[in-house]
Amino acid sequence: MLGPLTNTIHGVVNFTWPMLIISIVIMVSVRVTYLFKNHEKIVIYKELLMLVFAIYILCLFQVVTFQDNSAISGNNYVPFREIFRYNITSRLFYKNVIGNLIMFLPFGFFISYYLDTDRVQLTILLALVASSAIEMVQSLIGRVFDIDDIILNLLGAFLGFFIYKIFKDIGEKVPFIFKNEWVLNVISILSLIGLFMILV
Repeated sequence: MLGPLTNTIHGVVNFTWPMLIISIVIMVSVRVTYLFKNHEKIVIYKELLMLVFAIYILCLFQVVTFQDNSAISGNNYVPFREIFRYNITSRLFYKNVIGNLIMFLPFGFFISYYLDTDRVQLTILLALVASSAIEMVQSLIGRVFDIDDIILNLLGAFLGFFIYKIFKDIGEKVPFIFKNEWVLNVISILSLIGLFMILV
């Protein structure tokens, strides 16, 4: 299972890296300038989380609007029809089913984190709005509308919410020293370096 998923992630990175480099340079330069101009404190772990969320949104936009731009099947308004069409061990199952699920997992995590919400309904509602917008736009640019993609995206957001809850619960139980801003900054930087090494 990790093989196809890793290949998919590498494919997304290879597809989006030019846009990512330009966007990151622009976002970071504007954000740093804003913080210095307004004499605001730089909290590295919060800034990194914000940057990762922005990068995720950019990658999501690239993937859902520019990949596989030729529709080979019609719109699907019947729930679970496409999900059960694939063999569980096939490449298309990992790409279309697992891929759509994992694609919205970060969305559920980040939305829950930024809203600091304990209500999964709010996360699911915002995921529904985002996923529905994606499917409607896809149907306008030569791709297809698929209700199963929305179902899988909502499930991914649901899992993202619970990952956020797990991290939040762990954070409330760890010793105070690990809640120190510098410790969180170091953990964030090391995590980002580790993620970069995995993706590259």
